[in-house]
Amino acid sequence: MPLFITSLNSGSNGNCYYIGNENEAVLIDAGISCRETEKRMKRLGLDMNSVRAIFVSHEHSDHITGIPGLSKKFQLPVYITDATLRSASIPIEEHLVQLFFPQQPVTIGNLTITAFPKCHDASDPHSFVISDSGVKVGVFTDIGNSCSNVIQHFSQCHSVFLEANYCEDMLATGSYPYYLKKRISGGNGHLSNKQALELFTQHRAKYLTHLILSHLSRNNNSPELVERLFNKEANGATIIVASRHHETPVYCIAHESGCLPKPVSARHIQLSLF
Repeated sequence: MPLFITSLNSGSNGNCYYIGNENEAVLIDAGISCRETEKRMKRLGLDMNSVRAIFVSHEHSDHITGIPGLSKKFQLPVYITDATLRSASIPIEEHLVQLFFPQQPVTIGNLTITAFPKCHDASDPHSFVISDSGVKVGVFTDIGNSCSNVIQHFSQCHSVFLEANYCEDMLATGSYPYYLKKRISGGNGHLSNKQALELFTQHRAKYLTHLILSHLSRNNNSPELVERLFNKEANGATIIVASRHHETPVYCIAHESGCLPKPVSARHIQLSLF
C-alpha cells in the first residue's frame, strides 16, 4: 500500500508533517494551530478524520503548539516520551497520552511508526520512520549530526523529510550572537546544508525517490540555494524544499510505478516513478 506525504509547515515558526495510507494517517509534530492545520489539509483534499495520532519529536514550541487544540477537538492520542511530556508542559487530556519507547514499533492500522533517539538540545528527542507494506518514510529534522541511528534509518527509506537548516557561510557571517551560532552548529543543534548533502549522497537507498528538505532557517539559508545544491546530486530523485509559509503538494510513495493519488486536485499530486 502506498504512503501519501506532505509537509504542512516546516521551519522555526512551526513544524507539522502528514504521513498516511488510504485509510489512516499520523502527524509527526503539530507546531501550527489546529485551525491552520485543518485549513491546509482541506486545501490538499486530506481528511482530518483520517488522522489517528500525533507523534511528538521533542518539546520545543515550534513542534508542539497545535497539540492541545488538535488532540482535544479530534480526540487524538498523543504519542510522546515521559521526559518530553514533562518538559513540554502542555495540556493534554490524560486518556490521550500514550508513551512510546525507542526502537519499539507502534502499530496504527496498517501503519508502523518506529522512533529512534537523535542528537538535539532537548530532553529526549526522537526521529521517526513510518512504514506500510515495506514502504518507509523518515522524518529527520532537528538533528545536530548524522549519528549512526540517522544513517541506519536514512539508508532504508523510500522518502525522507530531511533537515537542511543552515548554510555554514551564511551562519558564520550573519548577525546571530556567538553563543547562538555555536548552539546551531554544535553537535546537538541543527544539520547544515553540507551535512545533509553528505548524508544524502553517501547513504541514500537506490530506491529513494523523494527528498523533502525541511526546517530551513529564515536568516541563515535560502530555498533557492538548497534546491540548486541538492538538484546537482539528485540522480533521479525528486527534490522538494518545504516551506515555512504553506503546505507542499501531496506526494505518493510506493514500491511500484503507477501509484494512484488520493482524490485531490491534480496540481497537488506528484507521483513516484520507481
